[in-house]
Amino acid sequence: MPRLSVIVPCFKVQGFLRECLDSVLEQSFHDVEVIAVDDRSPDGCGAILDEYADRDPRVKVLHLPENVGLGRARNAGLPHATGEFLLFLDSDDALTPGALRAVADRLAETGDPDVLVFDYARTYWWGGTRRNALAEVLASTDGVFTAAERPEILDLLMVVWNKAYRRDFVEENGFAFPPGYYEDTPWTFPVMLSAARIATLDRICVNYRQRRQGNILSTTSRKHFDVHEQYKRVFAFLDARPELAGWRPCLHRKMGEHCLDILAKPDRLPPAARGEFFRRTTELHRAFRPEQTAGAIGAVGTVGAAGAGLGVLDGSYASYLLREQAGRAGRAGGRQALRVRRAAGTRARRALTGLRGLRQPDENLVLYSAASHQGLRGDPAAVYRAAREIAPHLRGVWVVRDAEVAAGLPDGVAHVLLDSPEYLRLTARAKFFVNDVNWPGALVKRPGSVHVHTHRGTPLKYLGADLLGKPGARLGFDVPQMLRRADRWDHSLVANRHSELVWERAYPCHFASARTGSPRNDVLVTGGPTDFRARHGIPAGHTVVLYAPTRRDYVRGGHVDRIDLARFAADLGEGHTLVVRLHPALATGPARGMGLAELHRRGIVVDATCEPHAEEVMLASDALVTDYSSLMFDYANLDRPIVVHADDWAAYTASRGAYLDITAEAPGHVSRSYRELAWLFASGGWRDEESARLRADFRSRFCEFDDGRAAERVVRTLLLGEPMPEPPARVPGPAGVRDLLAST
Repeated sequence: MPRLSVIVPCFKVQGFLRECLDSVLEQSFHDVEVIAVDDRSPDGCGAILDEYADRDPRVKVLHLPENVGLGRARNAGLPHATGEFLLFLDSDDALTPGALRAVADRLAETGDPDVLVFDYARTYWWGGTRRNALAEVLASTDGVFTAAERPEILDLLMVVWNKAYRRDFVEENGFAFPPGYYEDTPWTFPVMLSAARIATLDRICVNYRQRRQGNILSTTSRKHFDVHEQYKRVFAFLDARPELAGWRPCLHRKMGEHCLDILAKPDRLPPAARGEFFRRTTELHRAFRPEQTAGAIGAVGTVGAAGAGLGVLDGSYASYLLREQAGRAGRAGGRQALRVRRAAGTRARRALTGLRGLRQPDENLVLYSAASHQGLRGDPAAVYRAAREIAPHLRGVWVVRDAEVAAGLPDGVAHVLLDSPEYLRLTARAKFFVNDVNWPGALVKRPGSVHVHTHRGTPLKYLGADLLGKPGARLGFDVPQMLRRADRWDHSLVANRHSELVWERAYPCHFASARTGSPRNDVLVTGGPTDFRARHGIPAGHTVVLYAPTRRDYVRGGHVDRIDLARFAADLGEGHTLVVRLHPALATGPARGMGLAELHRRGIVVDATCEPHAEEVMLASDALVTDYSSLMFDYANLDRPIVVHADDWAAYTASRGAYLDITAEAPGHVSRSYRELAWLFASGGWRDEESARLRADFRSRFCEFDDGRAAERVVRTLLLGEPMPEPPARVPGPAGVRDLLAST
């Protein structure tokens, strides 16, 4: 008996079917069977299924004699499933890598619940990916529960394919799919309300394909009227089980929201049928209205997706249309008003910040910002702290993007919200501006002001004007605008001569390079404290390996899993902890939901992606594994082992471009496959004499001006105008090292 049975109904999906089946059969978890149901598909689906069954005994194929529809095709597959748990996968969707292993592990961890709910991401035909907006519902549960204990679980998309079901539970309750559209509705609600033990998995396991055309739900048809019959089945289920009567208000609300959402979609119903659909919805709304809501479960209402509250169902279709028209007009007017306000605000900002001759800049006012106004971070934070000690008369004010960021600032830190009136006043008066990302375009540089640009590390990949030759990498970037903003810079901080060359090439503007070193690296040179290990419960004697991959420009979204994190953590063995820090651009996307968040919850790895201070993470680690992240240049100051995992170097450089060949001038050993990476740690090669020699050469070249006094140097020389000796020059890299700048 296999652990998992995956039922895949197929109809007119020959272009997607192979990808779907491969996503199941190529999983690292093999204790699975596939029940593939050919729903009398007129295309090549049947032949494709037979081909897979011939070469993989885990695939069972059913060829139905007639087309019965999605729900009944699933029913046909149910008796043939022998697995302990059932999963349903639509044949134009796909499992994510490692999904079945994560599902099996979570089932075992929670003691084989009746239902396991997991996460998904919408993948669009044009290449975009968007994670389920309610993913936090899955992350906030630990152990098992009932729907009554956690009614918010019903706020998730009520579909069949984001869950695993204990087969005995399904058979004991006789659950089956009805015919027609929206067949998931009378399956999912009864299942969730009947389950005595529900568990969740905070991991994206399914890529839910959003097809440009051909999707049932985006087809204009009267078949969308089926939703009414499906909800009648849901309420019949409630009527047969008096103990579930408390759910009636909740399901009544969800029915109204669902129907109004269908009515609001322009591509669902034929125009001539919209009035009839509304009237049938109001009939259901009245027929199933609960008599008593006191003590009801999950009865708090929300506004329907159509933009109107459910009260609209107590009126006429004409009233509904008037409210919809008023809502559209209001939204359009709101957008127009927003555009007018933004334009006026831009003019006001330019007028205010562009004032000349009215007042001299305040010599003691310094505005700071970091990481696009996310608070005290990076180089600006190091300069700010040094200024408070060396020059307490300087008033430092942080520009933050919103109140949430402001609330997270340490006590006593002055701040201002971006684009607020106070922000406009301060930008018109400040003498100094310190930032690691360009200031907003509306900011006009006043005569006498001084802009210090700290950057965000030593550059490896192409930036600025060099992106003009890399159309994929510059997607979404306005390079000319970027350069116009860089025209404000007065000083560009550099940690080495390589950076000096790059910045002057990539940003052909009027700044002067300041050989100060990187202020945020001072703590790496001097060995500052960190409580990272204690906060994450890492045993004192463990060897901590930090894995810091960068984003890719050759895939939309930027995330590519180059390493199986669970396998790497296991291969490191006892006495080791794997810490993972994704690129900041991936922190809020679906990348962490592809397994990292779940591995962190289970204690297999530590997710440090959202740690605000990368220096603390680096100080807490004993070795760095990275691909092409600029973090390696900072980490070299620690003089700790570095391994470069470069299994896609050719693709990376072709899409993004690089200023040097990091595989030839690496700060340590280079692995070009996972096997090589695992061997380096198993054999101890990651910290051998050759690793130390490579690291010393790398440090001498790329940590040239980092001496632990960079922040002090910035404050004294650039903010106070005091002289300060140049940092001691370090020995350059070995003769013959070729910098790609020389040839490009």
